[in-house]
Amino acid sequence: MEVFSAIEGLRRFLQPPRQAGQRIALVPTMGFLHEGHLSLVRAAKAENDIVITSIFVNPTQFGPAEDYSRYPRDEARDTSLLEAEGVHAVLLPSVATMYPQGNSTAVLPPTQSEGWCGEKRPGHFQGVCSVVAMLFNIVQPDRAYFGEKDAQQLAVIRQMTQDLHFPIEIIGCPIVRDPDGLALSSRNVYLSAAERADALVLSQALYQGLALFQAGERSAARILDAGRAQIEAKSTIRLDYLGIVDQNTFKAIATVREGAIFLGAIHAGKTRLIDNMRF
Repeated sequence: MEVFSAIEGLRRFLQPPRQAGQRIALVPTMGFLHEGHLSLVRAAKAENDIVITSIFVNPTQFGPAEDYSRYPRDEARDTSLLEAEGVHAVLLPSVATMYPQGNSTAVLPPTQSEGWCGEKRPGHFQGVCSVVAMLFNIVQPDRAYFGEKDAQQLAVIRQMTQDLHFPIEIIGCPIVRDPDGLALSSRNVYLSAAERADALVLSQALYQGLALFQAGERSAARILDAGRAQIEAKSTIRLDYLGIVDQNTFKAIATVREGAIFLGAIHAGKTRLIDNMRF
């Protein structure tokens, strides 16, 4: 496995397989890898000839009061895990490489960025779109793999890819959960044992909503009321949002149908966690 900090080195590495017609996949990450990330790598390995993983904690998608400076990082561990998975190359650029002096271009996100995390984290999706567009231009993959845990991000990236005519297939991969239902996240490392136990209320509320749907409930308002009541009963948890949206537009819907997404965000202590499930 090759590790590149410079863009040109990676581009030279990719020239021979590209000229040979091999299929190239990109798995963009912010590092501190867990089984969720590795499931993306495995999917990419199974479906492509060459797999490139990027590790870059992107400063432009963090707000001024967010956790950029303390976001967990362990590049040595990450590269070891990726080598064990058979990744062909890792791009580990610096902030100065991705945003050289004088950089002033940004990609405005599509309408799927409105509301939910887009409302709660102003500027977040502009930072996401900008850095993903850069990575797409650097690697020029045939396919790119993203986790469905960041469902709004996935919808935003799909639309951006279509709108900007990137010749890239976007692959969403299922959420990976611990046995008790907690969605894997790099930020889970922030949680104390008590906070982690309390944070389970979000996935429990989502499961409850799916059970109501299976029992015949189609009113988004009633499903949301039940979910809010369950979360707000946990005094240690602060609800950020809970919503039911169309899977493509990410607009709230009143009548739940198959394929709609039930999504939520909470604060457990100082840690913000997101999760979603599909009806």
